[in-house]
Amino acid sequence: MQTGAKPLEDALLKPFRGASIFVGGMTPVICRFGAFVIDGERLELRRGEELREMEPQVFSLLVFLIENRDRVVSKDEMIEAVWDGRIVSDATLNARINGARRAVGDNGKEQAVIRTYPRRGFRFVAEVEPDAPDVPKAAGGFNPEVHFCNAPDGISIAYALSGDGPPLLKTANWLSHLEYDWESPVWNPLLMALSANFRLLRYDQRGTGLSDRVVEELSLERFVDDLEAVADAAGMDRFPLFAMSQGCPVAITFAVRHPERVSRLILYGGFSQGARVRGDGIDLAKEEAIATLMREGWGQDNPAFRQIFTSQLLPDASQEQIQWFNDLQRETTSPENAVRLRIAIDEMDVSNILSEISVPTLVIHRENDARQPFTEGRHLAAAIPGARFVALEGSGHIVLEGENIWPRYLSEIMDFARG
Repeated sequence: MQTGAKPLEDALLKPFRGASIFVGGMTPVICRFGAFVIDGERLELRRGEELREMEPQVFSLLVFLIENRDRVVSKDEMIEAVWDGRIVSDATLNARINGARRAVGDNGKEQAVIRTYPRRGFRFVAEVEPDAPDVPKAAGGFNPEVHFCNAPDGISIAYALSGDGPPLLKTANWLSHLEYDWESPVWNPLLMALSANFRLLRYDQRGTGLSDRVVEELSLERFVDDLEAVADAAGMDRFPLFAMSQGCPVAITFAVRHPERVSRLILYGGFSQGARVRGDGIDLAKEEAIATLMREGWGQDNPAFRQIFTSQLLPDASQEQIQWFNDLQRETTSPENAVRLRIAIDEMDVSNILSEISVPTLVIHRENDARQPFTEGRHLAAAIPGARFVALEGSGHIVLEGENIWPRYLSEIMDFARG
């Protein structure tokens, strides 16, 4: 496999905590408290048959509190165990505590499960019954199974499978990392939700993540080749196809060429023509200026240059989400590849094949999307025969957990994918 000029940090190359969560070197937890069952081996918290979704750090924190339920644990101990001693603000820690409380039906007032001891710490106070043998098992769990396949031109593409259920293939979008994304407060909630309902297949775009970094060609045609190679390697013959942003032209092209393989097509925040195709002189000048900034500042420690994209994609994000996304962009590709990818995306054009799409299609777009104009979403829905269009409030190009449209966003995607 080819490798990029700058290797990823060792921490990013580690699998997402393996097949079980180990907090502070402790063993996996499988236990019951009240109506809940928590399984640290499968990364699951369930209330009856209902799977409770939560961020990995929230889950780790809950496991740590359960394993130390015989005493009050301090904030420093939790930070050492869950964050490996990294600097964590009180706001971040409190947000994770509140997330754990919400997941188990607790709240800061009642504190029937997690109790606060002012100036001392926290304690898990619910009665625990160890070893619940009837924990529902989800084959594969949420742990990404990372594999590699070769595109027709020999480039190695990394792909991952997670969850159990009917298949769902998600196309690659602007800079990803199959393992690092699981720890991201931006992407983790979506991955958890999809993996809880589907056998999710996703992959790192060529030139990024765990896929080959050194590539000769970055183009729509090669991106479509990569999608086909991944679907073949994973053994998915027919599947709903979910695409975001730049992944939409790729998914559209694949669906036109292989309608027998795509059961349903879901396009979020997409476009038919890239900025360099549809734009006027002002738009083109902006794109050229952005490309120049990327060449000069992408790899710097100062995130000011990458912040240009983060502010468009996540205008209402928390500081933690912004930091994660800034770091993700730098760690997943080189400055040169970032520029080449941006140009390749801006030159995409599938406007002439939209009328040839023959599979059921859902188009979702935010009304004030700061990256891809709302008119692009409306154009997709109007030009694709029989497409259903859903307009969501907001300006962020990426929908974040906690936004008021988050539940509808998820339900629209999953309900349509199920058919």
